[in-house]
Amino acid sequence: MISTSSGQTNQLIVPPNIILPRDTIAKKQLITSINDFLSQINKPNKENSFVQNADLLETSALLDEMKDLGKSDKFKDDNFYKPYLANATQLNDSNFVIQLSYIGVNENLPILRASFTLLAEKKGAHFYFKSPLKQNTTSWKVQKFGNTNVYYKNALNSSKAKAFFKVVADYDKRLNAPNIPAEFYCADNFHEVLQLLGIDYKSNYNGYAHNSESATENNHYLDVDGTLTSGFVEFDPHDLWHDRLHKVLSTDIINRPVDEGTAYLYGGSWGMSWKDILEKFKTYANVNPNADWLLLYNESKNFDEKGKFPLNVDFVINALIVQKIEKEKGFSSVMGLLSCGKKEKANDNYFKALEKITAISKTNFNATVWTLIKAN
Repeated sequence: MISTSSGQTNQLIVPPNIILPRDTIAKKQLITSINDFLSQINKPNKENSFVQNADLLETSALLDEMKDLGKSDKFKDDNFYKPYLANATQLNDSNFVIQLSYIGVNENLPILRASFTLLAEKKGAHFYFKSPLKQNTTSWKVQKFGNTNVYYKNALNSSKAKAFFKVVADYDKRLNAPNIPAEFYCADNFHEVLQLLGIDYKSNYNGYAHNSESATENNHYLDVDGTLTSGFVEFDPHDLWHDRLHKVLSTDIINRPVDEGTAYLYGGSWGMSWKDILEKFKTYANVNPNADWLLLYNESKNFDEKGKFPLNVDFVINALIVQKIEKEKGFSSVMGLLSCGKKEKANDNYFKALEKITAISKTNFNATVWTLIKAN
């Protein structure tokens, strides 16, 4: 009943209770197409030949969540979880709703890894698959902000949305990010985000209340947001900076203290502005005139120990350094420091990049930081 597809590790398991098309040819085409679709899951999304280009953007976000689901670190088995066909609802001659579950069995007990709902459409001898996002939001309203279509259910806080997208535009301009068309969906929470895209369950997200899913395909961006809602109530410019930076620079090479420093500088932190943070830091410096900034930097010292939230010495110092670099050399040089590699214990990679960009070294670091404090 199930055809074999080369390159696919796990064939789709079809339990005997699943109702499939009575037509033998249609049944074979459906199962073969699902298997061939799954066999290409770990390819770049745009190379999956069972996804049509018109559906690629929203389906790309779904495909990202379907990658590498067979592996179990706990059971040390790369093919522990198997894909099962949970349901195949035929809507008409050409369209089905398909539900898939990835399940592993240990000591006769089933363990659910993930479940998905996809729409399947027959064209010729094959079925093509897509996320149900558009179908799930057919009744939603839409409002345009610049290059972004914002989708919402009932009411939209337009003034806050406008402020949000203005900050996005400002950040992207600084990052020299391409101004591409975008689709932005305002979900109430992350659970709704997942349901909209067709992700019925995934064990990674147990307990997640607020998060987002995104994708970029064909020079077009999708964001299904589960933090802001249509009221844009949780708009945090600090976190937004991280989000925009991580879209243009891989987190594999980003130096976190520099990332946090730029977020302090452009977006503040914990509801405080950069000006407020800097004043607290200067107060700390004034009562610690013999501070060894190199030591405190490497320690990532919290200089506001009596405050409600931590404020870190290395983050503020990087904000001051970034401010200097951007003024003197432009933001492209800041990107060089941001991409110097993940934080190391002694920060050698950071100081190597810093000296190359600014001539600030470990030797003159302490004196330079004092100069920057006094200049601000």
